[in-house]
Amino acid sequence: MNVFTVFIFLPSLLLLCGMALKDRLNGDGHVWRAVWIGMVAGLIAAVAYDVFRLPFVFAREWGLAGIVPPMNLFKVFPRFGAMVLGQPLEQEHYSMAAQIVGWVYHFSNGATFGVMYLTLVGDARKRHWFWAVLFAVGLELGMLFTPYTSVFNIPLTMRFVIVTVAAHGIFGVGLGWTARWFWMRSSPVRAVGA
Repeated sequence: MNVFTVFIFLPSLLLLCGMALKDRLNGDGHVWRAVWIGMVAGLIAAVAYDVFRLPFVFAREWGLAGIVPPMNLFKVFPRFGAMVLGQPLEQEHYSMAAQIVGWVYHFSNGATFGVMYLTLVGDARKRHWFWAVLFAVGLELGMLFTPYTSVFNIPLTMRFVIVTVAAHGIFGVGLGWTARWFWMRSSPVRAVGA
């Protein structure tokens, strides 16, 4: 993941931002709108996703263990950070750098998924927000068929599947509503000199 981040992810991000800026300055503005709305909507959806998971993560501390099962749903973030930084996946205590980079990676996923969603549906006004839910739940179901849970030592239980699919459903609702709201309130960008 260290090599991927440096040689694939970051150059691709710069290229995408460059394409969006070029479209804003010289194009019809559709790519610009899709990129900035997708990123913002994806970030907002990622926050909603994490807020939904907070009661599970802090069930004991908040006295909710009798209502929701305690689940360590944020344990993968420092591992993501360690992988990006080229550190061992399993550590007794992750560095602050691994924690921060892991959370940044997590939110960059949300932003990226927002851009991917708008790439798939085009004009968010013309598609029902439920397409974002199908997109997000599809991503989660796809992940469950990868070695993700075994790599991160997560027990693949029915409880885990239900909670994570529900969390991705929340992400999809947030993504669909937010992308639609922003798209309806933004105007196309006119090319300079047009």
